[in-house]
Amino acid sequence: MKKLILLLLGAVIASAVSAQVLEQDESALVYYSPKTTLTLEFTYLEERYERGQYAEYAEAMLGISDAVMETKSVCTLKDVHVGTSTTTDYDRPHKVDNEAGFPVLLTINNKGLLMGYNVAMPEKKPTKTAPNQHRGKKQEERVVPFSEEVLTAANPEAQANEVAKQIFHLRETRMYLLNGEVEHAPADGQAMKLVLEELDQQEKALTALFIGKKSKHQKQKTVRIEPSNEGELLFFSEENGFTEGDNIDADTIEVRMSCQQQIAQPVTDKKKKKGVELSQIVYNVPGYCGVIIFYKGQIMDSRAIPVAQLGVDVALPKSMFTGKELPKIIFSEKTGNIISISK
Repeated sequence: MKKLILLLLGAVIASAVSAQVLEQDESALVYYSPKTTLTLEFTYLEERYERGQYAEYAEAMLGISDAVMETKSVCTLKDVHVGTSTTTDYDRPHKVDNEAGFPVLLTINNKGLLMGYNVAMPEKKPTKTAPNQHRGKKQEERVVPFSEEVLTAANPEAQANEVAKQIFHLRETRMYLLNGEVEHAPADGQAMKLVLEELDQQEKALTALFIGKKSKHQKQKTVRIEPSNEGELLFFSEENGFTEGDNIDADTIEVRMSCQQQIAQPVTDKKKKKGVELSQIVYNVPGYCGVIIFYKGQIMDSRAIPVAQLGVDVALPKSMFTGKELPKIIFSEKTGNIISISK
């Protein structure tokens, strides 16, 4: 029986039908063909460098030669994933009225897209996101523990000198604690650990005034594009990430698209030498869009994407729905094509 159904499909695979219009006061079940949008999901790394307040004294006072001397960001484009999102093509409606001549057992989702015939579609359970056990707590910005000498210093150089002295004093205190040379040392190991951690945090806060801060963040940028042969230009700057085209420092990301419309040719049943009687149940044979993404003269990604609105709507033969045993048909939500047919 499956072979017979596939043969019938082959007889009408290129036979397109026009979109149907629901007349006023007409009673009918209406569904729509899907519409495809390209989604480009870019991944890039942002490295943030923040200059310290006393950066110019870092080497002379602390012997640090790699202090951040300029506040800036450096963005590096890493990867792109080409995918699709599906919406409803309201320009391509289809109706099944009371005169269909067979049981109307359609499954339509909340977008108005046809999902199946004579099948019960499983409900999508909400995805539970497991808590990330390894996710660290966001550290609060610490208040820099300035001494009185720092606060009363006459100029920035004098302030830097007092901060450097305070850093050396913290290091000295830590050494005395570890060597047991402190008269009033913490009573137990846990208390000692807390004291050492606090000393470390104070030293880091003060040292950052000289060496600055460095951080890395992985970021995402999603760009949605309607498939066409015109292509698209995006702009990426090492300083600002994704930006506008008037940024002279930005590099071009070129999205080239080559779209192919599905072509339909009417066919007839060669054995009976006449047309096939069609039903009101329509599936979509998608067209394709070739997508190539160029960045700095290199191909980041290249692939062919099925595009629903470049396809043709094809009606299934009415004979499929007139027997004693009705077929079970599952349709693709993304393209409107047939996924499977069974009895």
